[in-house]
Amino acid sequence: MVRVAGLGKQVANGAGEGEPLVILHEISFTVAAGETVAIVGASGSGKSTLLGLLAGLDQPSAGSVFLDGEEINVLDEDARAVLRGRMLGFVFQSFQLLPSLNALENVMLPLELAGQRAAAGEARAWLERVGLGQRMRHYPKHLSGGEQQRVALARAFAPGPKLILADEPTGNLDAATGHQIIDLMFAINAERGTTLILVTHDEEIAARCGRRLRMHAGRLEEA
Repeated sequence: MVRVAGLGKQVANGAGEGEPLVILHEISFTVAAGETVAIVGASGSGKSTLLGLLAGLDQPSAGSVFLDGEEINVLDEDARAVLRGRMLGFVFQSFQLLPSLNALENVMLPLELAGQRAAAGEARAWLERVGLGQRMRHYPKHLSGGEQQRVALARAFAPGPKLILADEPTGNLDAATGHQIIDLMFAINAERGTTLILVTHDEEIAARCGRRLRMHAGRLEEA
């Protein structure tokens, strides 16, 4: 499902002079379809940068990313956006719900963009699945953090993506709510047979994945 070959990322240093700052060093790994993989490491180790490159949200300085056999970093931004809509679901630490849309509309949005005619019915079913059947018409500002993340889970899984990318999905939640969200995410992922790549600093959450990869100073190794 995912193949990364010699991936590197550099940026200019703050002064704009001298050697560039190397964020990622020649990273290579593969993830099989249906696998669950945690990427762990300290803050600043390059985890989120790597996830952004896997999603085609950023371009590498070197190397290649292949999703389901397609090299994404040779595509233009429009083509990468189409690929993301077709293949990827995202779960962010900060939820990233659109504040002007209610819960139902937030989940409907990627379905409508994918051209699904029954977007409203599908979105309702997903909100029921994540326990928000009574909160569909509420806007994000009227939802708790845990409820917002449930909407985000429904939005991520609703279009039937092949790959879910989750970036610290419990980072803005208290411990009890975080455990509920993680339980729900893994349960839905198992039901759907989706490939999951999860960035986390929480070793307990990472242990629930089939594999762990550890980032340290921009380098990747099996944990």
